Amino acid sequence: MSEIPGDLKFMKSHEWARVEGDGKVTVGISDHAQGLLGDLVYVELPAVGDSVEAGTACAVVESVKAASDVYAPVSGTVTAVNNALADKPETINEDAYGEGWLYVVEVSEPDQLNDLLGPDDYAELLEEDDH
Repeated sequence: MSEIPGDLKFMKSHEWARVEGDGKVTVGISDHAQGLLGDLVYVELPAVGDSVEAGTACAVVESVKAASDVYAPVSGTVTAVNNALADKPETINEDAYGEGWLYVVEVSEPDQLNDLLGPDDYAELLEEDDH
């Protein structure tokens, strides 16, 4: 199993959120999720300026196996998207927690971050899934 970075928060649906400290949160999918999906061939991202709601689908990642919705871990306004993924969606497979980030959101309700899983809780969730 891959290392889970200690600075991330997770949703049970395998999205991660990295709090950037300026009211912004970078969002991606976990290494576990990209592993389950297999080779990614297409990514559909929200647009800069879009409002996203915590728990609602706001992006899509598509692999040779399936298309999967990506849910927003927090509500807010999209301030950046990883346009490099349009030409190279496999970046998510190669570096899910780094270059494979999806988008950045300016958080409108910071308290929502408290509802997300910490790295240890997420690791525990994955372990339960494996049994």
